[in-house]
Amino acid sequence: MAVEDLVRWVDDFTDLMSEFPVNDFLFMLLPLVCAVVGGFILYHTHTDYWDKPKRYTVPGPKQPEEVKILDDPTLKVSGTTAIQCYNPATGQFLGYVNPSTPAGIDRAIAQAAAAQEKWAKTTFGERRKVLRTMLQYVLDNQELICRVSCQDSGKTMVDAQLGEILVTAEKLQWTIKHGEAALRPSRRPTNLLMAYKRNTVRYEPLGVVAALVSWNYPFHNLMGPVISAIFAGNGVVVKVSEQTCWSAAYYTSVARGALVAHGHDPQLIQTVVCWPQTAAHLTSHPGISHLTFIGSRPVCHQVAQSAAKTLVPVVAELGGKDAAVILDSAAPDLPRIADILMRGTFQASGQNCIGIERVIAAPTIYDDLVSTLAPRVRALRLGPDQDVGAMISGASFARLEGLVRDAVAGGARLLAGGTRHAHPRHGKGFYFAPTLLADVTPDMAIANEECFGPIMTLLRAPSGAAPDLLALANAPAFGLGASVYGRESDPILREVVSRIRAGGVAVNDFATFYAVQLPFGGVGGSGYGRFAGEEGLRGLCNLKSVCEDRVGWLGLRTAIPAPVRYPVGSQEKGWRFTRGVVGLGYALTLREKLGALVDILRNS
Repeated sequence: MAVEDLVRWVDDFTDLMSEFPVNDFLFMLLPLVCAVVGGFILYHTHTDYWDKPKRYTVPGPKQPEEVKILDDPTLKVSGTTAIQCYNPATGQFLGYVNPSTPAGIDRAIAQAAAAQEKWAKTTFGERRKVLRTMLQYVLDNQELICRVSCQDSGKTMVDAQLGEILVTAEKLQWTIKHGEAALRPSRRPTNLLMAYKRNTVRYEPLGVVAALVSWNYPFHNLMGPVISAIFAGNGVVVKVSEQTCWSAAYYTSVARGALVAHGHDPQLIQTVVCWPQTAAHLTSHPGISHLTFIGSRPVCHQVAQSAAKTLVPVVAELGGKDAAVILDSAAPDLPRIADILMRGTFQASGQNCIGIERVIAAPTIYDDLVSTLAPRVRALRLGPDQDVGAMISGASFARLEGLVRDAVAGGARLLAGGTRHAHPRHGKGFYFAPTLLADVTPDMAIANEECFGPIMTLLRAPSGAAPDLLALANAPAFGLGASVYGRESDPILREVVSRIRAGGVAVNDFATFYAVQLPFGGVGGSGYGRFAGEEGLRGLCNLKSVCEDRVGWLGLRTAIPAPVRYPVGSQEKGWRFTRGVVGLGYALTLREKLGALVDILRNS
């Protein structure tokens, strides 16, 4: 009867709704939508009048007086210790940068330390003002920042906008809005025995922290550690890569300019560049309290060994072999997914820590995916103003060609690319043809080694079941990021997301966990520790645990009871007394607690 009543009620409600004069209320729809959207935008962009950013100017890097294309673009040249800088997309000479010496590193750390003593006393409000002013500069000068990055790293303007501006603006905005909440002293619970105590964890500056960053995103990789470090009250020294050190002086001035605009010491922020043999002087320096390292596993071993000399904690992000797992239930969404796979693989010419390195597809959709992707990869154009930019150098070309060659010999199908590319207009640029390999198997080297290049590999899962998909996804030693595509209600999607070994997972998307300031890092061969988000900010602090009297002014404080006060009169009586204290605090039943209280009273 109840079911019949429910059916009748639904039918009656449907009839009423069909008679409702919807058209009479349509005029309200547009204003309502505008109000909701406007309110959302206002909430996310509103700033107090007194917190308005200050505008400042910073000259861009000095451009070469004439266009000179190098015959052999390399960092080292005979006759000088200076680093030769060039545009990887064209081979154009950009200038020389003198590397830092150990004495120069000492000065940089000392200057940052001196400035940090005063900066540590600033309020979160003062730090927010600096970051808001910095954000305004980034937004006002997006084109210049992108063009400088393109010159130094060879990427396209679109790749620079996404990988340099968007993520830096997000980090600045997130820290402005949520940084204080992450670092505000947090109250912690107490227990019965310590009910008269108040417990707090304080997040205090460490002093001077350092970051050794990679070359793939020269602006963002420099600014990211700076934003977190200074908001946490630290000074910071960033060692930039010698591959992209031409832009570092300009980007450092961008960060320092926001400090100067608000009357703070710009020496709080330091950057150094040096040859590898000098880097150990920074990583083992007693004036450094924390290290963030972004790079390769072999170099990380050296960094960690060096940092261990002074017991400096290290957060290491070491790249990955990220998998995009396509489930059977994703079939209706395949055209959109193909777009994401293309961007996720070929962004920055594949030189992306969380770039898609492997596409693992259920067998029912594998062939459709291959036929969809093959013509699109073949159609990609190479060049600084085309689809895919240059690689940072030709150092990895032979390795990448060898991986492709070995895969083909093992049965993989090469559907596009596979070799270095001689650009018709930029013969001295470093280009690798966008590559598509199908029928890759998990035993192939290319399925296990990080390519860090424009190479898409497709692996066919034995079935669409979670164990088969996960066996492929979790095969390499890496575990940085991953993405999983399928219907939200698909139980296989939930299982794969839960069991895939990675530091971050994007569901039906690519790398979105990085774009929303979630803690970022990997497991296994991809490193340890996290930066970004609350965890990243707190990792740059001394977590000081403070336990104090809740109402000490009433005289309610810890006093050593007579049975355990030195000299101890009786060990037997003292032991029975302390046993009673433990029972009162931790016994599981009320009867046991009362018995413990009796023990305390008898032996007091």
